[in-house]
Amino acid sequence: MRIGLLTEGGYPYVGGEGGVWCDRLVRGLDIHEFDVYAFSTGQAQEDAGWVELPPQVARVRTAPLWTAEEDGVVHGRRARRRFTEHYGDLAAALCAAAEPGTAEADRFATALHGLAELARDEGGLVAALRSERAVRALERACRAPGARRTARDARVADLLTVADHLERALRPLSLDWYEEDGLGAVDLCHAASGGVTALPGLLAHHFFGVPLLVTEYGVRLRTHYLTRPDASPAVRSLLAAFHGLLTAVTYRAASFLVPGNVHARRWQERCGADRAKLRTIHPGMDAAPFARVGEDTGEFRDEPEQPGPHTLVWIGRVEPAKDLVSLLHAFAGVRAAEPGTRLRIVGRASGPEGEAYLGHCRALAAQLFPDEADGPHAVGQNPVSFEQLGGPGAESTADVHAGATVTVLSSVVEGFPAGLIEAMFCGRATVSTDVGAVVEVIGGTGLVVPPRNPRALAEACVSLLRDPERCARLGAAARARALELFSVEQNVTAFHGLYLETVARTPVRRPVLGGAGDPLPFAAPAEAHVPGHWTEPTPRAVPAWAAETPEPVTETVR
Repeated sequence: MRIGLLTEGGYPYVGGEGGVWCDRLVRGLDIHEFDVYAFSTGQAQEDAGWVELPPQVARVRTAPLWTAEEDGVVHGRRARRRFTEHYGDLAAALCAAAEPGTAEADRFATALHGLAELARDEGGLVAALRSERAVRALERACRAPGARRTARDARVADLLTVADHLERALRPLSLDWYEEDGLGAVDLCHAASGGVTALPGLLAHHFFGVPLLVTEYGVRLRTHYLTRPDASPAVRSLLAAFHGLLTAVTYRAASFLVPGNVHARRWQERCGADRAKLRTIHPGMDAAPFARVGEDTGEFRDEPEQPGPHTLVWIGRVEPAKDLVSLLHAFAGVRAAEPGTRLRIVGRASGPEGEAYLGHCRALAAQLFPDEADGPHAVGQNPVSFEQLGGPGAESTADVHAGATVTVLSSVVEGFPAGLIEAMFCGRATVSTDVGAVVEVIGGTGLVVPPRNPRALAEACVSLLRDPERCARLGAAARARALELFSVEQNVTAFHGLYLETVARTPVRRPVLGGAGDPLPFAAPAEAHVPGHWTEPTPRAVPAWAAETPEPVTETVR
């Protein structure tokens, strides 16, 4: 089948969130054909280029969400009236006094579809969304009887801020992707995340009846609720209403919603998702780089491991949410019980805030474990080391885990803990804080303690350090669990089955054509929704020049 893969800031660009799992999915499903519709998030990302694309990627169309040039479209009187009507209805849905419900979602969806149809008929909405007409329509909705108090309190600066945000969020409406030879030609749209990323799939469903599948490894609506803490109440209220209604409409139109873990699934249900549409598929990670370390556990060695100093390992992105301060205080307790233990903190700082936090952690480590000639360790041999991947002894994540007795996660906020799964692939026992999807990932193969509790963290680490057999058992169980639940193979197999189930539930939308281009009568029986050999014409000999794999078609929209 032909899949329209919708991404934002990830695949096919080098790096970017979500790019790796999309690449593994596309490569694993080589029996399907993929058209990639990608939003970029910055000039630097576009300059970095794309990853190497496999042959099954037939077309790539890109558009920037971070900028939009004037399209030169000038609306006539009738088009301006249509825009004012639909944009006003959309704004009225945002300002409704009650919590967004079915009536507001219906009004929002109708307005959104009306704007998309206007853009399709007239050539784009860039100028209209930036016009004074849009701001005045938003102001009328805020001042209208029945609007909630936070909307009525919006000032001119608030209205300009909200209108600017709506212009950015609604940029996908002006794209030329919604044609018969664009998203109308795919059998299924798969959005790699919710929110604006899924908007083209929502419109393809509206215009052509294309089924929509939405994957959320992190619930986008939750992210919007946590952003703009310094904005005024009016701005926060209106933007929360917009993203809440967009999510509600997307969830309602989607055939299936795919959370990456139970934590995300609960958030989707809280945001209004129909439980019958939910299918949890864990992210797929490549276990091959960790096979050497994972198979080299005590269970498989010919000779027992030589005793040596214990080592705790932490790997990740250095930032306050990782709570390395609690980890350092916990390690002080570990050193008191097991004096020879070392702690390796491996990772790079995340932005200026991370750099400042890393400096604070270095100072705290020096304070907790001072270098003294007559102290617990020699001068220059601090038991805490701060390292980066690529350095000596840390050429790769697998190399770091190879020297670990126990891997530690100390976060106070965590989504899906990919680093923890890497430790499990390596067969290492783990001690983690109970945040995000940690318990779901670990199962019964590691120890879990409350966050921000250095004493509990220290006691859990010491209990494993003093029981090597238990460490080995938990590590072996963790590796088996990771290979069963979190491998690339299980991820690809699950999505393949979901693709087939989605298309099987969708009526055939296009007639099957014969060799002369005429429709074939009775080629698609009503009870057969999955295209098969009975719906295809008899294969003919294909010349060698036509059998070669074509280069993917690439288009960039500015």
